[in-house]
Amino acid sequence: MGKPTSSIKKYPPALRKKAAAIAEILDELYPETPVPLRHEDNYTLLVAVLLSAQCTDVRVNQVTPALFAKADNPSDMVKLDVEEIKEIIRPCGLSPRKSQAIFDLSNILLEKHGGRVPQDWAALEALPGVGHKTASVVMSQGFGVPAFPVDTHIHRLAERWGLSDGKNVENTERDLKALFPENSWNKLHLQIIFFGREHCPARGHDPAKCLICSKFGVKNR
Repeated sequence: MGKPTSSIKKYPPALRKKAAAIAEILDELYPETPVPLRHEDNYTLLVAVLLSAQCTDVRVNQVTPALFAKADNPSDMVKLDVEEIKEIIRPCGLSPRKSQAIFDLSNILLEKHGGRVPQDWAALEALPGVGHKTASVVMSQGFGVPAFPVDTHIHRLAERWGLSDGKNVENTERDLKALFPENSWNKLHLQIIFFGREHCPARGHDPAKCLICSKFGVKNR
């Protein structure tokens, strides 16, 4: 599940050259790529990523200290009432759904995985509230398994830069995996996120001042 099967789509040399040039720019700007979500282990990373759905990393990092002070492992989390979890994480939005998912996945980790986050795509994606993107972040940043989590920034920039057609996140993931070396994926997805936030926003973007858009004649879109 981690790696979509290669399609027969062909990627012309010019596009591969563009991808390599973009990677070079990102490497220069972001030689280090700390994980934006604060966490102590794979369980707290999993919970933090789940909370980040439709929420900023900054807000998640403001909320998780209070949650993890009460429960930073599955055993302690299931001792909390779902309502208590919901109240703590309310600022992240979607708190009824997220609190139930955190409680339920913690139970499953205890019952099926010895209280540990599994290093397995199918097992991760079977957990409540855990989709492919969340599983990809945990596999890449938690376990060091090559993956290319596609969030809104990456999906938007891949289309803006002409690296993918923008039809859906599945296409974007497939195209980026085909265009960039596998050993760069875990670092590159964070570099693109950082660049999008700091230099290539969705609104109010001036392509002429953007290091990547200006280089490749990208129009604002």
